[in-house]
Amino acid sequence: MSSYMEDITQQIAAYKTEIAAFRPSGEAALEAFRVRFLGSKGILKELFAGMKTVAPEQRKDFGLVLNELKQLAEEQYHNGREQLQDRPGESGGREADHTLPAEPQRLGARHPISLVRSRIISIFEKIGFSIAEGPEIEDDWHNFSALNMPENHPARDMQDTFYVAKAPDWVLRTHTSSVQVRVMEQGKLPIRIICPGRVFRNETISARAHCFFHQVEGLYIDENVSFADLKQTLYYFVQEMFGEESRVRFRPSYFPFTEPSAEMDISCLICGGKGCSVCKQTGWVEILGCGMVHPRLLENCGIDSRRYTGFAFGMGIERITMLKYQIRDLRLFSENDVRFLKQFEGAV
Repeated sequence: MSSYMEDITQQIAAYKTEIAAFRPSGEAALEAFRVRFLGSKGILKELFAGMKTVAPEQRKDFGLVLNELKQLAEEQYHNGREQLQDRPGESGGREADHTLPAEPQRLGARHPISLVRSRIISIFEKIGFSIAEGPEIEDDWHNFSALNMPENHPARDMQDTFYVAKAPDWVLRTHTSSVQVRVMEQGKLPIRIICPGRVFRNETISARAHCFFHQVEGLYIDENVSFADLKQTLYYFVQEMFGEESRVRFRPSYFPFTEPSAEMDISCLICGGKGCSVCKQTGWVEILGCGMVHPRLLENCGIDSRRYTGFAFGMGIERITMLKYQIRDLRLFSENDVRFLKQFEGAV
């Protein structure tokens, strides 16, 4: 070993001893330690610069020694920093003041869609409805054909569909009626279910429409089920959701999977039925569609339509939420604006 290497090895050993014995007395001493060993003009910087004077066959061993020294210095510096932070009265540390108020623990809030969804489920659970769920990607049979909408049926044009694949067709479901079909195919009667979930339609996004939204559809199938049962069920829902003073009316309509079919309106909650821009000066707001299950749909699912009858209904959760909380823009539900969501903290 050369004379230079002997000298530098002894010097490094001395540096190791100095570093291992270092205990900071304060911030100034710790900073002086950092500058001395780890600074841009410090000892380690000079030692690494001297690598070029070391014989090539010794550079690998010498580099390992220097890296070990550097790690020791960095570790000692970080230990010193932690000691000062934990030491009362030192800069960077502080004594615990138990008289100070606790740090506020901010709680989130449930989304308004989730609030209304849970409320709808709770209302129908009280009268014996259970929850059924299904896939958001559906085949043509469950989304269209089984619901009395065969290929080229004009009712398909009422729903602008996102197709995932063609021939055979797979789509993002346009309604949760597909869940009703899957339950009916199981053949376990009677059936009394609600089907909440997200659905998708290729629509232009605006204050009143979006490419995805949430639905709750209901289905009741048993012997001797009538339209009167449907009306009383929905009367009960409206009074529980919007209050006993809410008025209800039914208007004849058309759906391929129900016959007869109807749209159900409630008196406008914003103007009290007097007429405003929300209800288009009519005093009424549509909230859902409904009707008696079409006999062909029952037969498609293997249910004897001469013995069993049933009713179905479907509503958009966003529509119910907008009415309940008097929200005028559908896009607010999916923009994740904290200022909007904070308004529902008290509703948790």
